Amino acid sequence: MFNSVEETVNKLSDQDYIADEGLATALFLSLKMGKPLFLEGEPGVGKTEIAKVLAQLFETELIRLQCYEGLDTNQALYEWNYPKQLLKMQAAKQSNGSEETFDVFSEAFLLKRPLLHAIDPNRSKSPILLIDELDRSDEEFESFLLELLSDFQITIPELGTIKAEHRPMVIITSNRTREIHDALKRRCIYHWIDYPSRQKEIDIVKTKRPEISDQLAAQVVDFLQEVRKEEFYKLPGVAETLDWAEALGHLNATEITPKMIEKTLGIILKYQDDVDKLSGQGIEVIMERIGG
Repeated sequence: MFNSVEETVNKLSDQDYIADEGLATALFLSLKMGKPLFLEGEPGVGKTEIAKVLAQLFETELIRLQCYEGLDTNQALYEWNYPKQLLKMQAAKQSNGSEETFDVFSEAFLLKRPLLHAIDPNRSKSPILLIDELDRSDEEFESFLLELLSDFQITIPELGTIKAEHRPMVIITSNRTREIHDALKRRCIYHWIDYPSRQKEIDIVKTKRPEISDQLAAQVVDFLQEVRKEEFYKLPGVAETLDWAEALGHLNATEITPKMIEKTLGIILKYQDDVDKLSGQGIEVIMERIGG
């Protein structure tokens, strides 16, 4: 566990995650107070990555629940292994002529999904539970999470109540495609992760892509910082910055040029309308702005 905000910043930096003081403070308090950390922000700004970094730092398991529309409690919590139950019943019947001699509602037939896996009382240490892109799930599932995050226990009618001996460290992320209810946010430490400043993004590129020159790293960041000022359907995040920097390194680029940008637009932008808008004259305009 971290002892201060400064130590939090340094430990994250040791894992090549560049965190500002605001994020480090939110994370530090989340861990100290035993509350989930709720991170909102645009896609690709590092929300999911922080859970992976924490799992490495604490040398514990990362359990990820990827949310999507239609996700229900069975898919997130547990299900019974019906084929295995049926086979066992058939085998029992063939061996002693009765279907009632074997309990098929035992833990041996339980399929643990991420949420139940995270509160398994047999754990020797707390895992990291990542509830990723909660905004993609339905409000009914969000309501279910309220109870789980309050007590970290669930009741399975056939088995009884299961309660975590070591509470998971919870990271919840949202891209804000819809608003998350206040009742859930009140149970969390909230932090908004914005696009990084120019210098912070350069530091991230130099940390993650040390093979490219400082000059190229600065050019990549300057160009994408200007792109984010435009009206696109999907603005490039830090993930695209790092992918582009890596791609330019593979192409042995020493500087960005309009021709090189044109050839690699598919790494920066992910929708054809955005690509068409930036191509040609759009690239020239941004190059003029950054003095290229």
